[in-house]
Amino acid sequence: MRILDTIDEAAISQLRAQNEFFWLDLTDPGADDVQHLGTLLGLHPLAIEDTTKFGQRAKLDTYGETALLVLQGGVESVPEDENDHPLEEVHCHLSGEFIVTVHGARFTDLQHVKTLLERSTAPKTERYYVYKIIDVVVDSFFPILSDLDEEINELEDAIISGAGRRELQETFRLKRLLLKLRRAVVPMRDLFARQAEEITDLAGLESDSHDYFRDIYDHLIRISDEIDGYHDMVSGCTDLYVSMIANRQGETSKQLAIIASIFLPLSFLTGFFGMNFDWSIAHVLTGPWSFFLLGIGSMAVSGGIMWWWFHHKGWTGNDE
Repeated sequence: MRILDTIDEAAISQLRAQNEFFWLDLTDPGADDVQHLGTLLGLHPLAIEDTTKFGQRAKLDTYGETALLVLQGGVESVPEDENDHPLEEVHCHLSGEFIVTVHGARFTDLQHVKTLLERSTAPKTERYYVYKIIDVVVDSFFPILSDLDEEINELEDAIISGAGRRELQETFRLKRLLLKLRRAVVPMRDLFARQAEEITDLAGLESDSHDYFRDIYDHLIRISDEIDGYHDMVSGCTDLYVSMIANRQGETSKQLAIIASIFLPLSFLTGFFGMNFDWSIAHVLTGPWSFFLLGIGSMAVSGGIMWWWFHHKGWTGNDE
């Protein structure tokens, strides 16, 4: 199989004349280039129109002996919770004579499979090459999910250490990211569950003994399950955040209640002696020692008793 990076009319005409299967990978082509390619390869006008205007859902449209497969690839970024554009649309024009992939410059995973296919010397069928290219696009989600696993664990630790506004913002960013990934993966999973056989039935694709596209479907099931699992983990982070905030508020309320309870007898004593000030200085507080022992001393003893009681009940420490 030949691999091309540009629209080389001479090379494409020669390969088609020799009936040799080839792969043309285009990065950020202009609308005129796509129109020219469609005329050169005889692509359906609707397929050309879809490729000139990205923004399609995952789909497979068959036009006689050619088909347009629209996929979503994952674009890894660190950290993933701040990855505002985790998806890159990939258009695959399939035929028994060629496969054409069109995508943006951000999606670089196809460069790796190019190297592998160019180094491979073992003969392969056309269906294998189609499978391998689609498989790379689908598997581009795995690095993103691997990073998300680590970041969710770090987020949980950060929330336990001290839940703040930053952790709450990261939680919602992760939720939005997982929602984007799910909206991209689920349609692809459903597509391969219903229409994978339409790819294998394209004229000119040699049949294989291996069910390659079943493997792609299994990968999509695994990816969608992981996304759902991570979404549940992020939802758990939200519940954990709310619980930590509630515990912190409860601890603060307990501390305030302890302070108020300690000052309750002090308020009573100062109020009692204040209302009976004349009688007190005439009959009770007749000397300086009486003032310190009965006045200050009674308040100190009452506060100490209250503090001992709270400490005895275990209300003065953290709940650990």
